[in-house]
Amino acid sequence: MDHAAVNPAVPAPPAGARTSSWFGAAALAALVMTLCLALTWQLWEAARRDAERELRTGFEFAARDVVNQLALRMAAHIQSLRGVQGLFNSSDEVTRQEFTDFVRAQHADAEYPGMKGVGYIAALGEAGRAAHLAQVRASGFPDYAISPPGTRAAYAPLLYMESFSGARLRALGHDMLAEAPLRAMLEQARDSGQPAMSGKSTVARERGGTASDGVLIALPVYIGRKAPDHAEQRRDLLRGWVYAPFVMEDLMANVGGGRAAGLLVAVYDGNEIDPAARMAAGDEAGAPDVPDAPGAGGLRTEQRIGIAGRRWTLAIGARPGYGDEQRHGAPRVVLTLGLAVTLLLSILTWMLARSSAMAGRALRKSLALTGELTAGRQRLEALADSAQRAQAMMRSILDSTFDAILVDNGDRRILASNQRFRTLWRVPAELDLAGDDSAVVAHLLAQLVHTGPLVYSRSLRLEAHEEHRELLRLKDGRFIEQLTRPVWLGQEGARLWSFRDITERKQIEQRERAHRHVLELLAHGAPLQAVLGAVVLGVESTNPGMLCAILLLDAEGRFLHTGAAPSLPAFYNAAVDGLPATLGSGSCGTAAASGQRVIVEDIQTHPDWAGYREVAARAQLASSWSEPIRGASGRVLGTFAIYHRNPHYPSAAHVVLIEQAAQLAGIALEQAQAAQALRVGEERFRSLYDNAPVALWEQDWSGAREAVARLKANGVAELGPWLRAHPEEAERLAALVRITDVNGAALVHVGAAAKEPGALTLAQNFGGPASGAFIDALAALTGGALFHECESSFLRLDGVARQHELTLLVMPGHAQSLDFVIASTVDITERKRMDDELQALASTDFLTGLPNRRVFMARLDDQFARLQRSVDDCASVLMLDIDHFKRVNDVHGHAVGDAVLRHMAALMRSSQRKIDTLGRVGGEEFAILLPGTGGAAARQYAERLRQSVAETPLDGDGRHIAITVSIGIATIDTGDSGPDAVLVRADKALYRAKADGRNRVCEHAEAAALSLRA
Repeated sequence: MDHAAVNPAVPAPPAGARTSSWFGAAALAALVMTLCLALTWQLWEAARRDAERELRTGFEFAARDVVNQLALRMAAHIQSLRGVQGLFNSSDEVTRQEFTDFVRAQHADAEYPGMKGVGYIAALGEAGRAAHLAQVRASGFPDYAISPPGTRAAYAPLLYMESFSGARLRALGHDMLAEAPLRAMLEQARDSGQPAMSGKSTVARERGGTASDGVLIALPVYIGRKAPDHAEQRRDLLRGWVYAPFVMEDLMANVGGGRAAGLLVAVYDGNEIDPAARMAAGDEAGAPDVPDAPGAGGLRTEQRIGIAGRRWTLAIGARPGYGDEQRHGAPRVVLTLGLAVTLLLSILTWMLARSSAMAGRALRKSLALTGELTAGRQRLEALADSAQRAQAMMRSILDSTFDAILVDNGDRRILASNQRFRTLWRVPAELDLAGDDSAVVAHLLAQLVHTGPLVYSRSLRLEAHEEHRELLRLKDGRFIEQLTRPVWLGQEGARLWSFRDITERKQIEQRERAHRHVLELLAHGAPLQAVLGAVVLGVESTNPGMLCAILLLDAEGRFLHTGAAPSLPAFYNAAVDGLPATLGSGSCGTAAASGQRVIVEDIQTHPDWAGYREVAARAQLASSWSEPIRGASGRVLGTFAIYHRNPHYPSAAHVVLIEQAAQLAGIALEQAQAAQALRVGEERFRSLYDNAPVALWEQDWSGAREAVARLKANGVAELGPWLRAHPEEAERLAALVRITDVNGAALVHVGAAAKEPGALTLAQNFGGPASGAFIDALAALTGGALFHECESSFLRLDGVARQHELTLLVMPGHAQSLDFVIASTVDITERKRMDDELQALASTDFLTGLPNRRVFMARLDDQFARLQRSVDDCASVLMLDIDHFKRVNDVHGHAVGDAVLRHMAALMRSSQRKIDTLGRVGGEEFAILLPGTGGAAARQYAERLRQSVAETPLDGDGRHIAITVSIGIATIDTGDSGPDAVLVRADKALYRAKADGRNRVCEHAEAAALSLRA
C-alpha cells in the first residue's frame, strides 16, 4: 500500500496556476522598477550638470586668484628693490657695509618667496674703468677684476651682492652687459627709469645646489635725487642698477594658497605658450605643460600679466582628481537614493503580488494537510514495526562482531553493548551493562595499568566525523585498542566505543623491535654485554613492572654468571654471580639444571630460594620467573629471569613474553659467539695473509667488468682480438682495476717502502709489454673463469722491469661482480734468465754464436713441412767448409783456428737475410737455409759469400791469414723423403767443389753431371 498517495477528496490546483501567479507578480515588479529607474536617471543627469557648472566657476575663480596673488607678490618684491634704490638716491656714496646693513635690516622680518638676494651693479665707461678697479682693490679685494676681460665702451660689473639663501649667485666683477639678455634688461631699465625684468635666465638655487630657471629684475640708480625726464639724460646721469634674482619654482610656491592646491600652473615668458620659454610649473618640478595635458574634466585657462615691463603667460589646469567630490558627490547621492527607492518599491510590489497569490495556495494546502496527516499516521506505524526489526538485527550484528562495542549518551549513561564487551573486559554477570556507567567504568579502570587515557576519553565531546583513539594496557599484560566516535540514534547524539584485543600484534611488534635492535647491535659488532642489555631493556621498556636479568652458563655448565641485569641492584648481581646450576639454587639455578621454566610466585615462601631470601628481600624482589636460554642445538646457554616487587603469577601473555625474550637472548648469544669466532678467524687469516712468503694482492676488477659488459652490449663479440687491435682500450680497462690491499711480501716484490695500496697500479702486475697477458686474464675472468695463471712482466716502483708468475683467484660469492680477486705473484726473473742461458747453451754454438746442428735441423724440418703444404714454394741449402783449416790449426794453433771460425761466422751474418737460418754443423763446416730461393739465386748468394770470405783475410797479432771457403748447393725437392736428403746432396756438391780445387761454388746438379762423365 502506498501511504504517500494524495487524498482524492482534496481538489488539485489548476495546472500552471503557480507558474502564472509567479510571472504576474514579476511582471508588475519589473514595470515599477522601469519607471523608477527612468526617473532616477533624469534626476542624476540634472545633478551632474549643476555640479559641473559649480566646479568650473570655482576653477575660474581660483585661477584668477593665482594671477592676482602672483602680481601682488611681484609688486612686493619690486617695492623692496625700490627701498634699496632709495638708499643709493639718498647718498652720493654707499659703502659695502652700508649696503649690507641696509639690505639685512630691510629684509630681516619680511617674507620674499623666490627672491635669492639683492645686488648693486655699477655703470662704468672705459674712461672710469681703471679708477674703479683701483678703488675696489684698495677696499679689500686685491684680486677684483671685471669679467669677461676685454675692452668695451661700457661696463656693468656686479659690485655688491647680498644673498638671502647663502648661494653665491654671481661673481663680483661680472660684467652683466656682456650677456645679451641681461644687457637688454639693464638698458630698458636705464632708458625707462622703471623696473625692468629679464627673460628666462639661470639662477643658483642654494649654496652648492644646481641652477634653476628664474628671472632678474633691475631698477636704475641715477646721479641725483630723482630720475631725469628724458632718455638721453638718463643715460648720461646713470649711476648703476639695483637688481634681484628670482627662482621661479620658489616664486610660484604656494601662490593662491589652499584654493590653488588642486591646480597645475605653468609660467611662460612672453605672450605665447612655448615649451622653450617655460619657466615654472606650479609647485611640481618637472610637471607636464598644462596646455598639452588639459586638466581634469577639461578645466583649463590661460591668463596673462605684465610685470616690470615684461609679459608672462600663465597656463592653468586642474590636477587629476580636482573637484572629484564636488563633481560626483551630489549625483552619487541622487543615484544611490534613486536605486535604493527603486529596489525597495520593486520588492514591495513583488511581495504584495506574491502574497495575494500565496493566500489562494494556502487555502488549498490546508485541505491537503488533512489527508497527509492520515497517511502520516499510517507511515509511523510502519516505521515503528521496521524499527523493532532493525533493532533486533542490530543486536544480532553487535553480538557477532569481533570488536567489543559499548554505546553511551556522553553523559554517564550506557545505552547498549554487545556480548564481546562483557567477555573482553571480563564483566561479571551481576554487573548491569545499562543505565549509569559508574560501576562499569570502575571495573574497567581497575584492570588498567594507566587509567588516564580512558578517563580522558570519557570526558571528550566529539564533533561530527571526529574520532579518538587510545591504546589501553591491562595489568594482565594485554593491550586493547580503543576507538571512540560520535553516532546518531534518531535525533539524539551518542558515542560508540569500540575495543579490540591487539595483544598478539603488540607482542609481535615488540619482538620485532627488540629483534631489530639486537641484530643491529650484532651487525655493528657491539660487545656481548651491550647486546644482552638491549634484550633486557627491550622487555623492561614495554613492561614497567618487570625487572629482568640474563645469567650465562660457564663452559663447564656448572655455574651461572651475570650477563646483563641493568635494573637490579649491584649487590644482588654480585650475590647471584657464580650461582650453581643445580636444583634448589633459586629459580635460575633450577631452570638451568632442569631445562624447564621455573615460576616462583612468592620468593619468601618457596624452598628453592631458602639460601637467597635475605638478599632478595633487601633488593625488594617478591616473585621470580626463570626461562632456560637455549641455542639452536637445544643446549642450555643460560637463563632469562623476570622479577616483580610484589608476589605475581604470570598470565598467558607473560608466558609468551618470557619465552620470546629467552629465544631472542639465545639468538643473541649464538650470534655473538659466532661473531667472536669469526673475528678470531679473520685475525688468523690476516696474520697468514700479512706474513705469507708469497706476494698477495687484493684487487677489485668490478670497474673493468662493467666496462667489458658495455663493450659487449655495443657489439664486441671477441674481446681478446678486439683489445689487441685497440691497445688504448686495453690501457683504459687496466686503469679501472683497483688494488685494495697487499701483504708484506708484495711490498718487497715491487720495492715499496710502506703499505700504500693507492700508490700501486696494475703496472705492478702487468707492466711494459705485458698487455697481452692482461687481455687474456681479463677475457678469462669476465668469461666466468674463477682461476687464471700466466707469466707476465711487471714494473717495480724504482722503474725496473722484471718477470713473475701471476695467479688470479676469484673469491667465492664474487664471481658476478669481480670485486674481490686475490692475486699471487712469484718473481721468476732470475729463473727466466737461467732458462734463457740454458736454452742458448742448448741451441747455440758456444764458439761462433750460430745455431747448432740440432736447431738448424729443426728449422730445416719446419721448412720441409711448409714446402710439402705449398708445392709452389722453393728453398735451398748451402754447405760450407773452410779450405785447409787443419793447416791453420797446425801452423798457427787452435786459438787462431777458433778465431778463424768466429771470423767466418761474422762474415756469414753480414750477408744473412732475416728469413735465412745459419748453423755450424761440424768442426769447420757450416750450413745455410735459404727459404724462397731457387738454384740460380742460391748460386748468386753463395758466390757473393765466397768472394767476401776470400777478400777478407783475418788480421791480428801481426798475422795476415787468407781464408777461402768451398760451398755446395742443393735445392729442396718436394719428392724428397725427408730433409736429410737435401743435406746429402749439398754435402756431395761441397766435396765436388773441394775436389775441383777448393774456393769455389758447386751445385748438386753440376756435381752429378761431372760424376757421370767421370
